[in-house]
Amino acid sequence: MITKTDENPVLRVAPAAPAEAAAYFRASLAFHADVSDVAAALAAGGDPGFVVVDSRSAESWDQGHLPGAIHLPTALVPEQAERLLDKSVPVVTYCWGPGCNGATRAALALAERGYQVKEMLGGFEYWAREGLAYETWQGREQRAADSLTAPVEGECGC
Repeated sequence: MITKTDENPVLRVAPAAPAEAAAYFRASLAFHADVSDVAAALAAGGDPGFVVVDSRSAESWDQGHLPGAIHLPTALVPEQAERLLDKSVPVVTYCWGPGCNGATRAALALAERGYQVKEMLGGFEYWAREGLAYETWQGREQRAADSLTAPVEGECGC
């Protein structure tokens, strides 16, 4: 006899028990931050309590990066991290976007060297898509917010 869960690709593997799911998602939040939360913390003024690291190439950095970010390509973490970063200050890494794992690789390299680190989900792509200002080699720029990614004013988009 074929059951509904055998036919359903979502339920073929049963969901985790609620306590296991809560532990997993709690742990996930220790490793990740989203664009909106990073932007809100940076916009609040004063010291946000973390630094932002752009792990992309120089060409990508020049095309656009978060205001105040530190440029530290992943390959240069071993030789430059100690000169650019303070181990007592948490680091938030980002790369291009969801299709890129450069921020993950940079976060790993930093964690292996003793830094507290989170990865910014969505990367620069979603920063720009949410209509947030960024810097280029030519100066400050900002695009119109993409209605599919940016929250409606006064509402959480997720």
